[in-house]
Amino acid sequence: MKDKDIKPIPKKIEKCIRELDKIRCPEQKRLRFYAYLTTINKELVKITVAIMILELIGKDKKFCKWLIANKQPLSENPYYIDVVIRSYKTGKSLDELQAYAEAVIILRRQRNLPRLQRAFSKDLDQLLNYVSIQKTGVTTYNDYYTACTYLGLDMTIPKNRYPHDFKRWHDIRIDEYRTAKALKDAEQRKELYAQFAIVAEKYLPLQRNLHDAFIVIIAKSPADLIREGDILHHCVGRMNYDQRMIREESLIFFIRNATEPDTPLATVEYSLASKTVLQCYGDHDSKPSQDVLEFVNNKWLPYANRKINKLKAAA
Repeated sequence: MKDKDIKPIPKKIEKCIRELDKIRCPEQKRLRFYAYLTTINKELVKITVAIMILELIGKDKKFCKWLIANKQPLSENPYYIDVVIRSYKTGKSLDELQAYAEAVIILRRQRNLPRLQRAFSKDLDQLLNYVSIQKTGVTTYNDYYTACTYLGLDMTIPKNRYPHDFKRWHDIRIDEYRTAKALKDAEQRKELYAQFAIVAEKYLPLQRNLHDAFIVIIAKSPADLIREGDILHHCVGRMNYDQRMIREESLIFFIRNATEPDTPLATVEYSLASKTVLQCYGDHDSKPSQDVLEFVNNKWLPYANRKINKLKAAA
């Protein structure tokens, strides 16, 4: 199907959707979706309609023009519906609003961010705006904040709390933290590696190499985490992911192209408690390509959960 084939929703279908929505959701104000099947050039197509967008299109012709003017970014990126509407109403960047919305979701869902939530209880909006403007994420900022507090920096000072060049100061503080922690933990390093290896061996069955385009490898040592983080420029090897794995709170897996098994592509944090993917990031905390995400969520995750169930049954 091509762009020229996209037509307005037929009035008959629109009427059916509105009538059905009144019956099913007479008082609900949140976002609702409805889908219908049609044929375009003899091709069966499923079209999903967002009620909020449909209502705006019906009431506001300027919104229709705005959608057309922003057709390219909207077609290339999966923006949230409320982000689209807010961008139209405020004139703010779609990407900036999307980053803000994603930061809010992560902050609410991540169980390992309570200290950050407490520290920014009075200026949470400022933090969320900051990470969106700096084009980073809440988890990356959390790593930076953890490193700074470990180093004894005063995080009430604006230059520490909101550095002008976040990436530069993030990398500096993480390196300082890494050195300080390594010196402190030198005597415990041998025990750390031994404990890590035991956990990795226990969950080795969650690895996957079944003739797919991608393979999954479990991190087998803290050194593996450091190498992965250094090559992909994120913090998996520099923060407390090794401790989380030793405590069996979460496991770290590496996604590789099957043809390049030694080249880092994406990193996954898997929760043993909820059996979900907590994080999946590529280079510089970027979102992996759609085929990688589909593989992780639709192939590897169900596979890993089945293996976990078997391990528990055998225990």
